[in-house]
Order: sequence, then C-alpha cells, then structure tokens
Amino acid sequence: MKSVAVIGGGAAGMIAAVFAAKNGNRVILLEKNEKLGKKVYITGKGRCNLTNDCSPEEFLENVVSNAKFLSGPIRSFSPQDTQDFFESLGLKLKTERGDRVYPLSDKASDVTKTLTKELQKRGAEIALNERVLQLIKEDERFCVVTDRRRIGCDSAIVCTGGLSYPSTGSTGDGYAFARGFGHGVTELKPSLTGIETSENFLPVQGLSLKNVSLCAKHGKKTLFRETGEMLFTHFGISGPLALGVSALINRIPPEEVTLILDLKPGLDEEKLKKRIERDFAEAKGKTVSNGMLKLMPARLIRVVLSRAGIRGDKRIADLTKNEVQNLVFAMKSYEIGVKRLRPIEEAVITSGGVNVKEIDPRTMESKRVKGLFFAGEVLDLDAFTGGFNLQIAFTTGYIAGNNA
Repeated sequence: MKSVAVIGGGAAGMIAAVFAAKNGNRVILLEKNEKLGKKVYITGKGRCNLTNDCSPEEFLENVVSNAKFLSGPIRSFSPQDTQDFFESLGLKLKTERGDRVYPLSDKASDVTKTLTKELQKRGAEIALNERVLQLIKEDERFCVVTDRRRIGCDSAIVCTGGLSYPSTGSTGDGYAFARGFGHGVTELKPSLTGIETSENFLPVQGLSLKNVSLCAKHGKKTLFRETGEMLFTHFGISGPLALGVSALINRIPPEEVTLILDLKPGLDEEKLKKRIERDFAEAKGKTVSNGMLKLMPARLIRVVLSRAGIRGDKRIADLTKNEVQNLVFAMKSYEIGVKRLRPIEEAVITSGGVNVKEIDPRTMESKRVKGLFFAGEVLDLDAFTGGFNLQIAFTTGYIAGNNA
C-alpha cells in the first residue's frame, strides 16, 4: 500500500484525497484551518456554484489562462462527470441561469459535508489545524514537515490554493513548495475582482444595473463585450461584468485600457434618440432630469447628464439637437478610465501560479520531481465566473488523486 499526503483541504484537495484513497492508498489530508473547504463555503455567495452544465468545448471557451493544458483533462473529468460524482454520493443538484449548477439545498456546506463523508468512508485521515511548513524529498520518498510532526509518504499532492481570500487559508504556501523543487511560478495577479476607476462614482455608489453592456478595449482591440449586471461602488465598478473584464486586463497597464458602458444595449443610437424625444415630448414643460425618469434611476441621471454636459434643471424646451445627440452618446458610449484592479486579497481567484509547462496534464505530476503532484488554484489556470474555476479544481484534483 502506498502512502499519499494531500496538502490543502479545499475543493481540489478534498477530491484528490477521495480518489487517492479510493485507489487503495493510505491517505492523509492536511488542512491548516479548523475545517475543510473554507473557501468552498463562500463560493456562489454561500450557495456553492460547483460547476457549469456545459460541454468540454464550452468549458474551454471560458478558461482564461492555459485552456490548451486543460483540453485533455476536462474530457477525463468533465462538468457532467462532476455532477454524476456528487449525485452518486447523494448530493442533489439543480441548474440555474447561465447553466450554473448548485446544491438543491442552496448550502455550500453540503458540498463539503458530502466530500468529508466520502473521505471518512474511504479511510482517509483528515488532519485539521495542522500547517505544513516544509515539503522535502529524501531519496525516493517525501517528508512533510508540519507544525506538529514529520510525515513520510510516497507521493505528495499540493492543493494549497492561490493568494485570494487569505482568511480562508490561501496564503501562497504552495508556491514556496513548488519553487523549492525548482518549479517556475508565473506572476500572480488578481482575477475576478472589482475595478478602481479614474472617475468618482460616489453619487451612484451601491446602484446595481441590469441589462447593460460593458466593453473593454486595449488600443483598437476589443478584449471583452458582454451584456449583464454591473454594480457601482465606492472605488469604481464591480459585479459580474466588471469581474469578467478584470480576468482579461490584469496583465495590461491600466492606463492602456478603456471601458465603454452602454446603458441601453437593446436600442441602437437612432432608436434611443427617438425614445428620448418621445419621453421628452410627454414631459414638455419639465426639466431634463424629470423627463428622463422613465429611462433610468434618478441617481444615474445626474451622472449621465454631467457626462453629456447638460444641466439637470434645464428645461426640455430649451434643449438643442446637439445636446440631445450628446445625451444619446453619453448613454451608449460612456467611457470609463481604469486606475487599477482591486488587491489580490479581494479577488475571487488568483491568476498565475505553478507553470503548467512543467506539469504533465495527463497525471498532474511534476515533470521535474517524480511523485510530486499539483492541483487546483495553485496552478497557472483560471477562468470566468459561472462554476468554471471550481470545475478546474475538481478536474485537476481528480486526475492528481487517481495518479498519485
């Protein structure tokens, strides 16, 4: 019987330990927190969007970094396999908007409980409140040095996560272990995070917009264009659209990125102009601000009018054709400058990590050190929101656990 140490009890670590134990290995899962799956508990706003009900091809389209590396693995353990796996363990699932898959109970804790129960059933040892300080190789075996003891093992799987949400235990330990074995670690950046803007949006702080379109440009190249939800904050913008943009601009100097907000993507400029003129005709004798109340929230009107160079207390009857055109432009092409992304500690996911060129995608084993495996966010793999990042954790964890 071979012994396997899994370092890190998050999504990747738990599933890696399950499959390593299922294969008849003696498994110890080491977690420095007081419980397993601490980051899993906060995913999907506490509901755990554990995967996306899509094909492997659609999954790969949503991977931002190193999709090619995942093209084989995602077919070995696909989103459908993830759903089948959890349902086989008794966890009922449901699919919501955007093909996002959640536990039927809406409780992230049920995902962790299901995996914990399976770990116990398979005889894996779970060591909580035990931090791994060092991972070294002595002859053909590994030695895991914790703050309590030294553990010898035949294989080690590093599933320590990234740098985002350090309160959940993601403090970059795995990068140090990887470097200790000569592995390269690509530059670590925040991904799926808020964007600090050069414009102050305090007048609309807390305002959430639905069915707006956000475009990100780098020079003449369009990096991102999607319709969805966005939130104004004290620092700039957040919400699904902003998070999506952040994944694509985190390696570009912020001053080179321009964001363009379209508040009425369902109407082209001509149709929007006619709509405004119709609303203004019905509000004759009123101020411009009052005439726009059917178009958008009152707080947003002030911001848009300021961008269009129109006073809110101006009477509709006194508006020029040029000013109406400026108003259309401000609503369809509201430019937003980028200062920086929010810190990596606030990001949903870490972009960058252990260089996947040094990892065998068929096994998740290091090409440098036999018996050393990596899985999950510690690798240089990241994707958009929608359950894709947890699927990366489950896929790489499954493969590492099966091959350790």
